[in-house]
Amino acid sequence: MPEMLIDYYKAIENSSAKMLEAARLKDWDEVVRCEGACAVLIEQLRYQSQQQELEPAQRKEKARIMQRILRNDAQIRVLAEPWLTQFEHLFEGQLQVMH
Repeated sequence: MPEMLIDYYKAIENSSAKMLEAARLKDWDEVVRCEGACAVLIEQLRYQSQQQELEPAQRKEKARIMQRILRNDAQIRVLAEPWLTQFEHLFEGQLQVMH
């Protein structure tokens, strides 16, 4: 369990890296699991950020961590796009029937 606020950012970055690795392996179930872990950590971070503040040096570290998380997210989106397109095509015919 993270104790300092910066530890939550590090844990989110770690989950983000795991998501990217799973996406590279096309393990979409694992991507979803890691995404769920990230969501929990983000909620905990929101709560903890009301109780604690980052030190100036930690704010710089947070900025670097956030940049890495955003880079991971962008790469995950690129890897997931073909899968999402394929997924949409599976339901195209069924969605038209429903309307």
